[in-house]
Amino acid sequence: MEETTTFEAAAYTAQGTARERVRLPEALFDGTVNMPVMHQAVKAFLANQRQGNASTKTRGLVVGGNQKPWKQKGTGRARQGSTRAPHWVGGGTVFGPTPRSYDQYVPRQVRALAKKSALNARAREGSIIVIDAFNYDAPRTAALVALTARLDVADKKVLILTDGVKQNVFLSGRNLPNVHVMPFTDSSTYHILWSDVVLVEAGAIGQELAPVQETAAPLPKRERATAAERPAATRKAKPAKAAAKAPAKKAAKKSAKKAAKAASAKKSTAKKSTAKKSAAKKSTKRKEK
Repeated sequence: MEETTTFEAAAYTAQGTARERVRLPEALFDGTVNMPVMHQAVKAFLANQRQGNASTKTRGLVVGGNQKPWKQKGTGRARQGSTRAPHWVGGGTVFGPTPRSYDQYVPRQVRALAKKSALNARAREGSIIVIDAFNYDAPRTAALVALTARLDVADKKVLILTDGVKQNVFLSGRNLPNVHVMPFTDSSTYHILWSDVVLVEAGAIGQELAPVQETAAPLPKRERATAAERPAATRKAKPAKAAAKAPAKKAAKKSAKKAAKAASAKKSTAKKSTAKKSAAKKSTKRKEK
């Protein structure tokens, strides 16, 4: 027997700020859960996804086999008429699949009842959350990740139903494996039952929620400002000892470099002088001879 009840759902902003609970519309959420209708809708949806491209060849479609492989009598072997018979390797297939359509038609009113039953089933579980509005100026996957984290549904299958087509929201959740974004009117019984939690935009179910002040949400690591971009007042001051040691280390490095340069210059001059002396000795020996 069908029960007529009223449901309330938790409401949040697009950034995850909690709001007052919202009463779901009774026209859609009246407690109706029709299991046979939901089964029929889901079965038809999955059947309609099949392409039906499987194809096999019967013995009449396989190439070759027109000639009798050997004569009828006298060989001692079983009589054969074609090498493309089903019991031959490379022969035809018996009762194999051929291209066909798996489409199943479900009346519009039955589909509507199945979708309504799926929404009521999720409402009974408390798995419907109302979001006031998804107003994204640009696609931001980090925003949806932060929202699911604040709602504590990051490890669940989340279905986000928007009020109409919102491309920025769709692109924000396209790269998340457990998040599926689609307009409320395009959702089916399968999508609702696939999800563990359904995030519905308030406008999609005829609700109008006034804007509220957002609370600061923790930004993900990628969104955090680097040390160079932070203001000087927020940077951590270096310890006094470290600040004092820094110029001393620089001076030591400079002096070491100067000493290395001087040593290399002395070595080069010494080499040049020895080379000149050896050349002078050789020239004097030649003159004496």
